[in-house]
Amino acid sequence: MEIHESAEDYLETILILKECTGQVRSIDIATKMNYTKPSISVAMKKLRENGYIEMDKDGFITLTPSGLAIASNIYERHKLLTGFFVALGVNEKTAAEDACKIEHDLSEETFEKIKAHVMRLL
Repeated sequence: MEIHESAEDYLETILILKECTGQVRSIDIATKMNYTKPSISVAMKKLRENGYIEMDKDGFITLTPSGLAIASNIYERHKLLTGFFVALGVNEKTAAEDACKIEHDLSEETFEKIKAHVMRLL
């Protein structure tokens, strides 16, 4: 199943928030992404219907294995690309913004080549 960039961003945000705070609710996602609560509610419903997240009776959100796989992949791309751009001399804010723009569209082949190159530099 093809997943849209916006869904990848939501899943990545859930992963980041979970790592930082240990728990995630829709309001946390809305605050982090600077979106309205109703927009997040609609998105969370779609992610839940597609099997990427689960929500308990108290509103806490967890990633399913498939949601975690997508979020982890996008987050790895984001961190590696940001670090790569910073190593090239780009300031961190711009590097993170640029990484966010291309992390979704970069082919697996190109990402793996960049990753291999970065690993050789370490």
